[in-house]
Amino acid sequence: MSTALRAVDILAQRLYEAGCRHAFGMPGGEVLTLVDALEKAGIAFHLAKHENAAGFMAEGVYHVDGAPAILVATVGPGAMNGVNVVANALQDRVPLMVLTGCVDADEALVYTHQVLDHQAVFAPLTKGTFRLTAGGADTIADKAVSLAMAARQGPVHIDVPISVADAPAAVPVARRLKPASPVAPSGADLARAREWLAAAERPVAIIGLDVLRDGSACVLQAFLEHFSIPFVTTYKAKGVVNEAHDLCLGGAGLSPLADRHLVPFIQQADLVLCIGYDPIEMRPGWQEIWDPDRQRVIDIAAVANDHYMHQAGLNFVADTGATLEALAQDLRGGETWTGYEVASLKAALAEAFPQDDTWGPAAVIAEARAVLPKGTRATADSGAHRILLSQMWQCDSPKGLVQSSALCTMGCAVPLAIGLKLAQDSAPVVSFSGDAGFLMVAGEMASALELGTPVIFVVFVDASLALIELKQRQRQMSNRGVDFARHDYAAMGRAFGGNGHRVTNREELRAALDAALQADTFTVIAAEIEREGYDGRI
Repeated sequence: MSTALRAVDILAQRLYEAGCRHAFGMPGGEVLTLVDALEKAGIAFHLAKHENAAGFMAEGVYHVDGAPAILVATVGPGAMNGVNVVANALQDRVPLMVLTGCVDADEALVYTHQVLDHQAVFAPLTKGTFRLTAGGADTIADKAVSLAMAARQGPVHIDVPISVADAPAAVPVARRLKPASPVAPSGADLARAREWLAAAERPVAIIGLDVLRDGSACVLQAFLEHFSIPFVTTYKAKGVVNEAHDLCLGGAGLSPLADRHLVPFIQQADLVLCIGYDPIEMRPGWQEIWDPDRQRVIDIAAVANDHYMHQAGLNFVADTGATLEALAQDLRGGETWTGYEVASLKAALAEAFPQDDTWGPAAVIAEARAVLPKGTRATADSGAHRILLSQMWQCDSPKGLVQSSALCTMGCAVPLAIGLKLAQDSAPVVSFSGDAGFLMVAGEMASALELGTPVIFVVFVDASLALIELKQRQRQMSNRGVDFARHDYAAMGRAFGGNGHRVTNREELRAALDAALQADTFTVIAAEIEREGYDGRI
């Protein structure tokens, strides 16, 4: 048996070098050599039931180990099944390596079955797309990894022709692009920003995902505390500073109810600091909520502002941690917001999102947060429950709540939770889905069983697309296309080899959660709630 390195071996070894230990997908004949190479390099290949779910499992692993996620898909329909998760990776800033098998170029001239231009499909959905060659495998692999991990992170596609996969590779020269050093601002703009910071009496910070990539959470917390700056985070940045912190005003993004309190507060500020803030997560109500001609605004981001969701008086394309250190150097902190505005806002938000409902979606969330231990990781599917969950679920560490908050796709919470649990076995993982979103990926309960991941799947059962049904009523439209039957989700869980509980009150939910924490396999908890349970709550 030949021991010569194949082109895909070079690719697989570079991915292993980048920290990858897991890949997910649905194999076809065109990717068998690729799967073999991944396994030989030390990257376990896991079978999912659909390529879209496979990509989200891969993302779940990334949120634990920080290495690029890997999706493997075969030619044609396999690759196309992954389009949604690739689009999500682009908008949600996930470094997803999309590895697809394809027919050789010469063969495609006279053979059309399942043949289409993968690169044309993925070009607008990725940061870059490559076609692997035997001679350039090492360079292509490093370019792809570097591009995926560079700010802002995102998916990169590599098409692997059948004959290239098996072709002997050129001797690798180990080209490796070294990560760029952190950049901090200097000069007149920095001096002006420091003047603004020193003079601020009512500062506020809006914190986003760039902080996590920069690894600047410790610097950020010290900066906020030194200058007594209250802060809001986007949903993806929840927990970058413990949300129990006195200065934390919670998450923001999609809740009009929360915005009624948060936006006026921000508009009262005399200095707005956007720290790694990526407004792709935000609802339209966050467009131009301040006027930089009347409010001082400093924007620190990984890339230049091309979104136009807001404008700033000073823009720094720089590392968040290095910039905060440059701003703070030798400046004294002081009291801020001396009229008890912060305490009043926190009290108003607590009243808007109470924890003591007898039953309903808020009671499910509050009870789960109370029962599940510190360090529990949660995932949220798209829907009305996600908006409520994102406001109520308090995170004590980064990535304590993982969700699709830019593309906002349904069907992500279940596979994300499986990936999270596979990558770290110690902490509990809970997934929150609406019943429609759960039905989209119900087959992945088989994956949860096969992968040995004892995830807790909480399903909000109201037999409706609750958020869309609410919007229909708000527009005084007839009920159309949003309702469906109530199914026995607990029985589905048991049928797939897991545990299943149907709960209708807090006591039953608490007992089901306690049992799930002790279980050695996955558990489905079907929380039966009333229709229209989100009215006035999000």
